[in-house]
Amino acid sequence: MGKFRDRKSFSRRTFATALAGAGTLAPLRAQPAPQNPPAPHKRQAPEEISPFGETIAFKRKDMPARVEPFEMAEVRLLPGAFKHAQDANLAYLRRLDADRLLHNFRVNAGLPSSAQPLGGWEKPDCELRGHFVGHYLSACALMYSSTGDGKLRDKGAYIVAELAKCQQKLGGGYLSAFPTEFFDRLNRREKVWAPFYTIHKIMAGLFDTHQHCGNRQALEVLEGMANWADNWTGAIPEPHMQEVLNTEYGGMNDVLYNLAAATGNDRYAAVGDRFTKKWFFNPLALRRDELRGLHVNTHIPQVIGAARRYEISGDMRFHDVADFFWYEVTSARTYVTGGTSNAELWRVEPRHLGEELKLSSNTNECCCAYNMLKLTRHLHRWTADPRYFDYYERTLYNHRLGAIDIENGATQYYLSIVSGAWRTFSKENDSFWCCTGTGVEEFAKLNSSIYFHDGDGVFVNLFIPSEAHWRQKGFKIRQETNFPESPGTALVIGTSKPVNMPLRLRIPYWVGREASVRVNGKLLEAAPSPGSYLTIARTWRDGDRIELDMPMHLHIEAMPDEPTTQAVLYGPLVLAGKLGADGLTEDMIINHAGPDVAHHPMEVPEFRASSGPDSWLEQIAGESLAFRTKGQQRDVTFVPFNRVSKERYSIYWTVNESA
Repeated sequence: MGKFRDRKSFSRRTFATALAGAGTLAPLRAQPAPQNPPAPHKRQAPEEISPFGETIAFKRKDMPARVEPFEMAEVRLLPGAFKHAQDANLAYLRRLDADRLLHNFRVNAGLPSSAQPLGGWEKPDCELRGHFVGHYLSACALMYSSTGDGKLRDKGAYIVAELAKCQQKLGGGYLSAFPTEFFDRLNRREKVWAPFYTIHKIMAGLFDTHQHCGNRQALEVLEGMANWADNWTGAIPEPHMQEVLNTEYGGMNDVLYNLAAATGNDRYAAVGDRFTKKWFFNPLALRRDELRGLHVNTHIPQVIGAARRYEISGDMRFHDVADFFWYEVTSARTYVTGGTSNAELWRVEPRHLGEELKLSSNTNECCCAYNMLKLTRHLHRWTADPRYFDYYERTLYNHRLGAIDIENGATQYYLSIVSGAWRTFSKENDSFWCCTGTGVEEFAKLNSSIYFHDGDGVFVNLFIPSEAHWRQKGFKIRQETNFPESPGTALVIGTSKPVNMPLRLRIPYWVGREASVRVNGKLLEAAPSPGSYLTIARTWRDGDRIELDMPMHLHIEAMPDEPTTQAVLYGPLVLAGKLGADGLTEDMIINHAGPDVAHHPMEVPEFRASSGPDSWLEQIAGESLAFRTKGQQRDVTFVPFNRVSKERYSIYWTVNESA
């Protein structure tokens, strides 16, 4: 096949299919960004300067964080939708056979294996084989921190020990389920399916196993892989390395920066700098959106790496890359669900989502949502701006929570939002898509972002049944809620002695100015402001109870380029119209062949509104989260999108204002 020497991005499924017709779309006028997300950092270099044009020199300077998340081992989920998703994922992780996962590694190293090979993207002839094993190690480590499940910790340790044997047999620190010949092809710029992408997943799994399980051997194997990466990349002239970076490499920069921070060895950060794709970073540092035509999830992990580089160096160039990228993606290239991408790409100019939605059924690759949530956590740590969690909450509830089948732990690849789409899920031992990997990670760390803290007090970001124990302060919080069925939450304090500290409650953008707070039954004389934290500073005693009431209302989010194409939300929840299961079979839901969504848009009714959504939707009596159209030619029932499964749905509708 031909050499890859241009800047176009390629689908991970075909890794050679150019974006068709991209040059024919004329740029249109940008529309205002919705929901007033945090604005990007204002510092801007002159446009004639290329921020990353010079040689990048790493100098260690750890940047203090404004807030930090609670350690995952300090937070436990309580019964509810998120706990159900966690339990389904845990059961799936337990069912997967470790020796089947190891098979391709052993074969590649010339070691015996009698295990039955896995299917899908872990088949012995798939060039991405081995990637899911890295995801699996991360998921086992995260689940151990989330639940204390020792069996998964031990299973991860067994896999690490066997991988160490493969690495020793291969020699030189190299470890993969495919031969080094893949990297020879990469260096020659020949067709090959993203070898560094797979290496990153393995390295990240080893890093997580060390960090969450204290596994020293995982760190030793990881350092061997990093040393190999240093030797391989160090032998390549920098201009040619920039060409190599046009092949997807996951978050190689991110894991190498993490390793440098964990070990104090700046050598690994210098290797991470070799994975700085300058043609991609330069426009972002100058606050320019040149994302059209790019493969989305190729580039989000690279920006996560930029965020990590800023955190361990203070280099504002990397800060500006992450800061502007997040703002532009969330305000200009994100659907109502919080997801982004169409057929894995950004295919049109910013703020033309209505136009983009017509281009294919394969919207919202789940990996993209997973990685955007990771990036959001970084930016929130820097600023403690609660508006980051308006986006986080939106994406968590509407894109991620419904993307797992709680009956078997299967996950989705695309979250299609064309009219008449339905959810499709992976097959247990025959899929192992990229989104299967990020799926097992996502649902192993659902407790990771509920609570943050600074040196003084606690930040409550999400309204999820859970318990947190800030061991350093001897302070506990138990969150009792069935949100969003009920529009509020209660926090119960546990402490052996009085503790004076501020407790900050996030007041979401969607609540308007009607939120109210009671402490031990007494209404606070405060006017919580949407998109902010309400700070309650007092001496807390055991058994103190805080009740946050957050009335939810119907509201509309329209496509920025098509005002009559609208989605309906109730509080943070995207509502989907239920369109029935006609024509659907089990084979259409469990996607045996691959991740492509064989959906064809169907005709759905148009609605007429005299004012807002209350003029054509009404709540169904006795049901807190179900609605029915009124006064329309055809009536449709609406429910939270994350609850629609095994039937067709639509979330975008044509709504015309009547006189």
